[in-house]
Amino acid sequence: MEFRYLGNSGFKISEITFGNWLTHGSQVENDVATQCVQAALDAGISTFDTADVYANTAAESVLGEALKGERRESIEIFTKVFWPTGPGGKNDVGLSRKHIMESINGSLSRLQTDYVDLYQAHRYDVSTPLEETMQAFADVVRQGKALYIGVSEWNAEQIRAGHALAKDLGIQLISNQPQYSMLWRVIEEEVVPASEELGLSQIVWSPLAQGVLTGKYLPGQPAPEGSRATDGKGGADMVKGWMKDDVLTGVQKLKPIAEEAGLTMAQLSIAWVLQNSNVAAAIIGASRPEQVESNVKAAGVKLEPAVMKQIDDAIGSLAERDPAKTVSPNLRDV
Repeated sequence: MEFRYLGNSGFKISEITFGNWLTHGSQVENDVATQCVQAALDAGISTFDTADVYANTAAESVLGEALKGERRESIEIFTKVFWPTGPGGKNDVGLSRKHIMESINGSLSRLQTDYVDLYQAHRYDVSTPLEETMQAFADVVRQGKALYIGVSEWNAEQIRAGHALAKDLGIQLISNQPQYSMLWRVIEEEVVPASEELGLSQIVWSPLAQGVLTGKYLPGQPAPEGSRATDGKGGADMVKGWMKDDVLTGVQKLKPIAEEAGLTMAQLSIAWVLQNSNVAAAIIGASRPEQVESNVKAAGVKLEPAVMKQIDDAIGSLAERDPAKTVSPNLRDV
């Protein structure tokens, strides 16, 4: 495993980060989830990402139980706040001071820890003054409940405004967590340059485009049984935006590129996002320990410029690049 600094800080994280959206507390049984966490630890992953909204708080509880007994100082735990939790009452959503303060306490209890290493605004809240949000985050840091602050899916303008307030308040805003993959490149034009200027890193999710970049979905053929595209608990909704014949045909062109590089298509896709110098980590999920063991081999892989060009020639024209977009509609709640 290799480690990278997160933003303009002295804080290092594993460049492959384990995330439990869509799996822990919902799609896989708790014992399998624990096995996946152990596989991540065995593979050298030290950084774990979750959110209070995943499985309506259950994912945090599963992760907390799976990490119980690990030396706290040797791991990094990230969580997020914004989306509705609990019964969905009037103050159970957003980035108000009330919701942030109550949410951090709930997250810490479920995660069985006194602090999280990174506390992230899961989306931008247009209904709450940004000053209120950043002051609440500053207080969370000063109370010792979070060490650093990050955001998720904020655009360049929002990042600039949040960074300025954080600096005035004496806290560090060091990361953004956007969707990023060979098929979703919208951060490259505006978000990455702004982040580089201000000292933020990207912690990217869905580097496999919800599994499409593994090559398991073939054009004109039904999705394999047991795959995410056949999952009625929510997985199918997450992947349907990519299930187009032109996309699936383009993805198949990556297979010989991966083979020549001695990689699986999944490893190639994860390695691709890690070539971006502003990316500190790629988040991988897993429903089986073997997936962790395989995908973690993308750590430390350096793709030659010729390989990057081959990838772009194969699939670049299919990628979404519009900086006005944040996440694809079917993925808005991650």
